[in-house]
Amino acid sequence: MRTHIFSRLLTSFWLAASALTLFPAGAATPPTPAVQLGVDALTKANAAVVGVQVTAIEGARSAETLGRQRLGSGVVIGPDGLILTIGYLMLEAQNIQVVTQDNKTLPARAVAYDLATGFGLIQPLLPLRGVSPVALGNPRDVQAGEAVMAASGGAQGDVALTQLVSKRAFSGYWEYHIESALFTSPPIENHSGAPLFNRRGELLGIGSLFVMDAMGENRRLPGNMFVPVDLLKPILAELQQTGSTKLSRRPWLGLTSTEQGGRVQVVRVNKESPAQEAGMQPGDIVLAVDRTPVATLEAFYKKLWDRAGPEGEVQLTVMQGAEIKTLTIKPVDRMSTMAKPAGI
Repeated sequence: MRTHIFSRLLTSFWLAASALTLFPAGAATPPTPAVQLGVDALTKANAAVVGVQVTAIEGARSAETLGRQRLGSGVVIGPDGLILTIGYLMLEAQNIQVVTQDNKTLPARAVAYDLATGFGLIQPLLPLRGVSPVALGNPRDVQAGEAVMAASGGAQGDVALTQLVSKRAFSGYWEYHIESALFTSPPIENHSGAPLFNRRGELLGIGSLFVMDAMGENRRLPGNMFVPVDLLKPILAELQQTGSTKLSRRPWLGLTSTEQGGRVQVVRVNKESPAQEAGMQPGDIVLAVDRTPVATLEAFYKKLWDRAGPEGEVQLTVMQGAEIKTLTIKPVDRMSTMAKPAGI
């Protein structure tokens, strides 16, 4: 992207985020000092965005859904070049590389993967010269309707003006739940690991998904889900020290599920998973966990995780066809089933 085009895009973004009037097309009005400061902050933030290229190990379990070759983004958050990205990019990684703004490719190692939040940390093995870490912002200060900037790195790196449309709890089909997620629209295509910035160039979140319900249930609007950085702040030191968090050591069954009409339905059962070994099948309706009724993914996961360790037996009451069964499942620690990237 040519410098003057990039500068005008950031100027327009800063003005939109500040609820000011955008420059009309072709206008030559110079930015005010306040606007210029905002543009400079966003330019600096964008300079910290990198591309992330990952090759997973041969036979990786995660390759079935994510593929072996993965492309995404990350953003520098530490003075030593520490990069924050979305964790699924680096699952079972054999090789990790980062691509800088000037198209230099550097080898990197995995530092941490947090199952509970979905964040991943990687460290370049060579210095990232001329790159300053971004500041972590406060997503709670950003309200629905405000303009925000998403950025992606690598060969297809770009910046895009989007809008925060909602903040709410999110339950993922892959046994994942966070109490607060950021939803934006219009969507960006290269969302995996893409950083989301406020108008001061502070990091708000990391891109995870494309969604069709950015405004909420029963309100169709395509957009993206970002994991907010306020989930990172209390666990960052633990991630750097141990490669994960205690909250990530929780029961995993190996199910892909959906929530529809007050019912939790199994869509897919992972091969060689605890759920498959216990006899669960696609199409099963989960009625209860340890005899406690569940009607939402959130309730299902929270009851499943409400135990001292990840490997205690769980009783699931399920409807298979017209028959109601109680299945005893012995969950496992999810990370114990996957190869760890070198470095963790």
